[in-house]
Amino acid sequence: MTQSAERRTWLRGSFLDLLPARAREELLRLGSLLTYPSRHVLIREGDPGHAVYLLVDALVKVTALAENGSRTLLSIRASGDIVGEMAPLTDRPRMATVTTCKRSLVCVLKSRVFTAHLARTPVVAAVLSQVTIDRLRFANRRRLDFAGYEADVCLARILVDLAVRHGRPHREGIDVGVPVTQAELGELIGIKERTVQKAIHDLSARGLVLRRHRGVIIRDLDGLADFADLRFQSPG
Repeated sequence: MTQSAERRTWLRGSFLDLLPARAREELLRLGSLLTYPSRHVLIREGDPGHAVYLLVDALVKVTALAENGSRTLLSIRASGDIVGEMAPLTDRPRMATVTTCKRSLVCVLKSRVFTAHLARTPVVAAVLSQVTIDRLRFANRRRLDFAGYEADVCLARILVDLAVRHGRPHREGIDVGVPVTQAELGELIGIKERTVQKAIHDLSARGLVLRRHRGVIIRDLDGLADFADLRFQSPG
């Protein structure tokens, strides 16, 4: 049932990537491999947490409703990541909605199966703790960016992060690999869409990026990282 899952290359630093091979294979065997179409809602905010999802070959957006009723993009998760684990662990309703961005292969585990496995498998619990801490550090880094940098630098920093994690080669540079609108980019870094538009225009004028309807092409990743005030080395 899980041969195709076990042989995949996971996103570096993701939950499945960090697990030792034997522990990963054992965990995947506990669930069911299911394929979902693009724009399918895996998890709905406010629902009970009956299942945990391991992203085998998937790309999803995590969103939540703000107090004013608008939906906000919180994060993007991809192959190797785990989603939906917080509700079962805290016995509380879902805090966010998770929606597929493409046709996605997912390993679905019943919550009680997952929590029981954590209790008897310390290595899996330890890796989950590490992933949770990494996500908290990322969120804290974003908050520091908001306070310490102008909007165009904040945007450059998140674009570099997306390119490193999800990017794919493009004839004009690197596609950030995520179908994200300018409004959603603004949600990720806490700025208005019109401010994102101006920042992308400025970065484009510098020859660093190209604008697209749903996404961005990075023409000069090293130059963008330098503009973003990041210590960075291109992959490869």
